[in-house]
Amino acid sequence: MAAMPTATPVPIEGRCSYFVERKNRFCRMVPAAGRRFCGEHAGAAGAGAEEENTRKRILCPLDPKHTVYEDQLEKHLKKCNSREKPKPDYFIQDINAGLKDETEILDELVPISSLSEEQLENLIKKLRKASKGVDYTLKDQIMSHPALHDVLNDPKNGDSAFKHLKQQASILGNIERLNLLRPRRCFVEFGAGRGKLSHWVDIALQEAEKVYFLLVERVTTRFKVDGKHKNRNSVFERLQIDIQHLCLSKIPVLIKEKLPVVGIGKHLCGVATDLALRCLVETYPTRCREGNEEPVAKRIKKTDTENDTSGNEESEKNELEQWIPVAGIVIALCCHHRCDWRHYVGKEFFKTLGLGPVEFNYFQRMSSWATCGMRETTLETSKINIKKRDDQTNDNEEHDHEGYRKTDDNPEGLPGLLTVEERKNIGRLCKLLIDQGRIQYLQQKGYNASLQYYTESLVSLENVLLTALPKQSSTPGSTT
Repeated sequence: MAAMPTATPVPIEGRCSYFVERKNRFCRMVPAAGRRFCGEHAGAAGAGAEEENTRKRILCPLDPKHTVYEDQLEKHLKKCNSREKPKPDYFIQDINAGLKDETEILDELVPISSLSEEQLENLIKKLRKASKGVDYTLKDQIMSHPALHDVLNDPKNGDSAFKHLKQQASILGNIERLNLLRPRRCFVEFGAGRGKLSHWVDIALQEAEKVYFLLVERVTTRFKVDGKHKNRNSVFERLQIDIQHLCLSKIPVLIKEKLPVVGIGKHLCGVATDLALRCLVETYPTRCREGNEEPVAKRIKKTDTENDTSGNEESEKNELEQWIPVAGIVIALCCHHRCDWRHYVGKEFFKTLGLGPVEFNYFQRMSSWATCGMRETTLETSKINIKKRDDQTNDNEEHDHEGYRKTDDNPEGLPGLLTVEERKNIGRLCKLLIDQGRIQYLQQKGYNASLQYYTESLVSLENVLLTALPKQSSTPGSTT
């Protein structure tokens, strides 16, 4: 068989005549009528190439990756894809960021690998002291759901896909366990990525009425599954916004329908979890009360009288639920090393333990030991570590693009005080301490909240699920 030519010998008809040496072919852009070269290459084609070569091209000030005619710069800036687009009504700068702490100046902190043995020992002593009296025993709530039965038994799915499906099935099962998988709900998926968790919630609800999905993701996402939704009664909307600036009370569908919100997320990275919690239980309810003529608490009180009759219990229960802004929260946690003191919702919890931003900064870095460990030297243990790193890569497949800061500490560069297993245990302790601050925050905001294992560690090293229900609507045994 004859070899295929490596480059087009002549320009394609109707396309730019500029030869791109780097690609070893002619440009394939379509030039303007009557021109030989596209706008990008007209200036580079040579002084005598065309009459338009006398016009000067300059780098676009909004994005230097492309050029524009100098005499058309003003017009170009109005339509350039890199221009700052108008902010939607639900964008409020730093609304979920939390208050700045005057003690949070941490620029001079050194990496953990630069700490002396004495400094590291003192940090670990503080961690263990703070952990005394805190119940870190997590229940197993590893569940599944019939909506994923077929795909979980499909041999075409590879190991990575199978792991994600098992996690999605368990999260969905826990949503149902908490009685949140119901019609007349608005599910807000934070860090939605491709939107698969909302997709399975939609399938599980089948033909339920008035179900809305808000998929919050701050970056453009490829291979979205938004087009696969078959429930005609469901409405999906994507919000490309950082959770830090999201004001749910400004979302048109929530203003119009006044449906209870259910916050969900699969592997919501570090600081994004804190932003989402504050968005749900602090910002949104407060803004809802400000927007109502009558306070939400007063509406609820009217339905909670001692003279309620049994015949009206169901209708009053529905009325009560209608005015609960957030019906529940189900979020799979991960990447505690990406947490940030300013945004952390558990500051008060840390302060009651005698801890502050300095300790938090080191604990969130040390939390990575729980999933990274330390490389062993034998061949057998090296293979185990490779498998663990592969598992971690699989876990991060859907959420690593969020771009929050990763740890800069290499476990191999630390003082030789601890064994590998001790490092992992300390990492787990750091993660649970950070999560305990989140639980206390939710309890102070009127929620019954808990942590549980929702999948096996062989499926995901990040296998802790945070759940919360408003205390007045909590079902027995659901989150306590």
